[in-house]
Amino acid sequence: MDDNRTQLRNHESTCRSKISTAIIIAALSMLFIAGCQGVGQKRTLSKDERMKWWRDARFGMFVHWGLYAVPAGQWKGKEIPGIGEWIMERADIPVAEYEPLAQQFNPVKFNADEFVGIAKNAGMKYIVITSKHHDGFCLWDSEVTDYDIMDSSPFKRDILKELSKACKKQGIKLCFYHSIMDWHHPDAQRPFYPDYNDGKKSNPNFARYVENYMKPQLKELITNYGPLGVMWFDGEWIKDWTEPQGKDLYNYVQALQPNIIINNRVGKGRKGMEGLNKGDQEYSGDFGTPEQQIPATGLPGVDWESCMTMNDTWGYKSDDHNWKSNKVLIQNLADIASKGGNFLLNVGPTAEGLIPDASIERLAAIGNWMKVNSESIYGTTASPLGKLPWGRCTAKPGKLYLHVFDWPTNLKLEVPGLKNQVNKAYLLADDKRTNLSVRRELKDKIVVRIPREAPDAVNTVVVLEIKDK
Repeated sequence: MDDNRTQLRNHESTCRSKISTAIIIAALSMLFIAGCQGVGQKRTLSKDERMKWWRDARFGMFVHWGLYAVPAGQWKGKEIPGIGEWIMERADIPVAEYEPLAQQFNPVKFNADEFVGIAKNAGMKYIVITSKHHDGFCLWDSEVTDYDIMDSSPFKRDILKELSKACKKQGIKLCFYHSIMDWHHPDAQRPFYPDYNDGKKSNPNFARYVENYMKPQLKELITNYGPLGVMWFDGEWIKDWTEPQGKDLYNYVQALQPNIIINNRVGKGRKGMEGLNKGDQEYSGDFGTPEQQIPATGLPGVDWESCMTMNDTWGYKSDDHNWKSNKVLIQNLADIASKGGNFLLNVGPTAEGLIPDASIERLAAIGNWMKVNSESIYGTTASPLGKLPWGRCTAKPGKLYLHVFDWPTNLKLEVPGLKNQVNKAYLLADDKRTNLSVRRELKDKIVVRIPREAPDAVNTVVVLEIKDK
């Protein structure tokens, strides 16, 4: 009897061992299969991971380009007030009269490599171009409409495809602007309703436009032009667009490209066309978009990007010569970075396909400054110091970059609010990193002895290497 029991226990032990081994083998097999299935698949990034390249970039080019470059601010012999890309609405041009501009849009001087090279030489890290503005004309070969560059214009070249190749070649992130509203499509909002700008009129077929036209076009843009950096929406203020629609569109775009970045105008992200963004969690999207302004203290806790023009228009206007100076643009870049934001600076190409000379000259000047000082812009965070009387400050771990706009005549650069020990101070423009004298005057104030002449009259950067945070 005891021998039988012993044999039974041994048999049960063997069975349990075999079962355990089988379970382990099955589990390992499942892991192996899952691993094989995952080969070549990219992991979906967290928001911080998605935003890293954008936060590091700090500087990008906005491009407003479309049929509105043909009239260039003039209609029937009259100068039309306002921004160039709104001429269809500002001059009350019916669709039937506006459409023929497509036959005149033939930008034969457009060269994608030169175009991207201008941005790269300026120190810009990404380009955001209008795939479709409010007038509805598309700069790519769309399958859902003939109102595009390939079917309606004599140019017969896909501008976005050429830019995609040039950006990839030169290491620039390609991003697309896309208008939610569409003055050309009959199912979308149109500018000729009474009280249109007050948002009192609605189009009963707008949902059909979203599902059958806008979403299919976005799918083309997101899936046919390589990985995009940003999808930059606009035109969200119309009555027919709601915050729930914005959240749905955000999810739709992310499902097509999970690691793309989407701006806040995908939803009702702005209080008004010229207003600042609602902060914190009051808007959809990944970052805010203050327009033609720099928030006085930034937007703490929110990723943001100031989009601004070089003159007074986004789309090309031949009679707009009110250009900002190189000084203003370079100091704007430092000002925005010092507040934790990005600078999206606009160009409006001509109908021939050229960036205006005045824009090229200013971008070249910024590029020359960036060749020396880009370390003080890329990858920096907002200033930890308070308001500075002589300029701005950007920061990296262990370093402060003092952007001196007004060179002190007494040759003493006072830095209030700094309690850290300064290990070294030098001019960023000085290749030898010659140490500048630093003296502590107060517990939270140091004074840097600077040279008599500023290396750069617009913005000289003094670097402080500091101990601790």
